[in-house]
Amino acid sequence: MRKDRPPVKVDVPPKRPPPEVRAAEHLRFIRDVMARSESFTAVPGWGTLAMGVTALPAALLAGLQPTPGHWLVVWLLDAALAAAIGVATLVRKTQRGGVSLRSGPGRKYLLSLLPPMVAGLLLTVAVWKGGQVDLLPALWLLLYGAGTITGGAYSVRAIPLMGVGFMALGVVALLVPFAWGNVLLAAGFGGLHIGFGLIIAKKYGG
Repeated sequence: MRKDRPPVKVDVPPKRPPPEVRAAEHLRFIRDVMARSESFTAVPGWGTLAMGVTALPAALLAGLQPTPGHWLVVWLLDAALAAAIGVATLVRKTQRGGVSLRSGPGRKYLLSLLPPMVAGLLLTVAVWKGGQVDLLPALWLLLYGAGTITGGAYSVRAIPLMGVGFMALGVVALLVPFAWGNVLLAAGFGGLHIGFGLIIAKKYGG
């Protein structure tokens, strides 16, 4: 007797989804690509400028202090004031522009900016305890610049350029005596904030 041949398998092409389903998938893909590639434009220009304005009298006042401890207190108070201004104006601009800080480029901006800032705060404590207060101007300028560059990778071009300026001043601060620290801090946290704040405010809506 002849053995039965095994059934021949026939490849059946998969059933294509309906056109409306394919269109929705394409649209979702396009939205994801756009979300990954767009820039975070809600950096507050006027808020950045205001942060710079506070740094100028702080530098003058810090230069008049009799001890390194009083000098540090002046700059920490200004940092707290500047942070409050920055956060308030950032939230206001994002709300006005309908931009989210929980997803997309806004979330990437914050996640890239915050770690160097936290590191700067912790290292400030360590440097102060180690009695090396003369390193603080360079430390602040370099870490703030690094955070601005990394956060600026997801923002408008002016932000990373400002970060480069901060890091350049930080390198100078490493090479000059501590007496120049207030001048360099004023140039960075004052001058660069004011200059780039104006650029951002005029080009990117406040």
